[in-house]
Amino acid sequence: MPDLSSFGEEAVVARLTTLLEAGPGILIGPGDDCAVVEGGGRGEVELLKTDCLVGGVHFLEEAAPGKVGWKAIARTLSDFAAMGGWPRHLLVTLALPGSCEMRWVEQLYRGMNKCARAFDCSIVGGETSSVPAGAPSMISVAGTGTAKRSQVVLRSGGRPGDVLFVTGRLGGSLRGRHLTFTPRLVEANWLVRNCPLHAMMDLSDGLARDLPRLASTSGCGFLLEKDSVPRSRGITVEEALCDGEDYELLLAVPARSAKRLESAWRKQFPRLPLSLIGSLTAEGESDLSGGWDHFAG
Repeated sequence: MPDLSSFGEEAVVARLTTLLEAGPGILIGPGDDCAVVEGGGRGEVELLKTDCLVGGVHFLEEAAPGKVGWKAIARTLSDFAAMGGWPRHLLVTLALPGSCEMRWVEQLYRGMNKCARAFDCSIVGGETSSVPAGAPSMISVAGTGTAKRSQVVLRSGGRPGDVLFVTGRLGGSLRGRHLTFTPRLVEANWLVRNCPLHAMMDLSDGLARDLPRLASTSGCGFLLEKDSVPRSRGITVEEALCDGEDYELLLAVPARSAKRLESAWRKQFPRLPLSLIGSLTAEGESDLSGGWDHFAG
């Protein structure tokens, strides 16, 4: 029987989601940054998201627990940003070895609470469990949020001719930024109110893996201007494409809106770059090598 590594992450997810049946009230199911369901106030929908950190995969044992806690929350909040929404309530599940020091757990929670407070959402409960000796720690964060129905942005809305932008700079996250990044909630909230976005997602697995996902989901190919990809200091183009854990926003907008968006962005966020890196096409590239795959053989 083939194991997960013989499939790869994309194929594993695709096979599992075919086993699910949509019930009433589900607007967007598996496949985007958040699920979208009926709810919220008038003119609003509810967003649902869960994400996890695993020791040895998403953080190292020597990492400061407060920063690990910040990252655990910020990863989930980044997905709300990618949908044009805002988080509200969070649930945290901890699965830890009994040998874990209480002080470590308390500092972890301080980091989580600091991130939640920074973005006006609350940790309202959760669960704890032990894991066998030698097993890695796991922190899972599930959350609810809201978005205006008219402003929800999907990965699948891109169209041939759209231009592609990315916020911030990419690459080098393992130097420490993957534990301290700021989820782009404020920027995404501004974007949905000021720009006709066709598609958007956050960059967690590297542009080389996430750009083909957005293009494929939109039924498009893409052209990438690699020399235009914004890089962190001392980072090569290849590292900017493949390192992952950037948590910046990748967005597709109508070409006619590009210049106006660039001008307005510079005035609103003068310290955060917004870089035009390519376009969606009817034909063109459909894949890039590199990026992160949890089940790659």
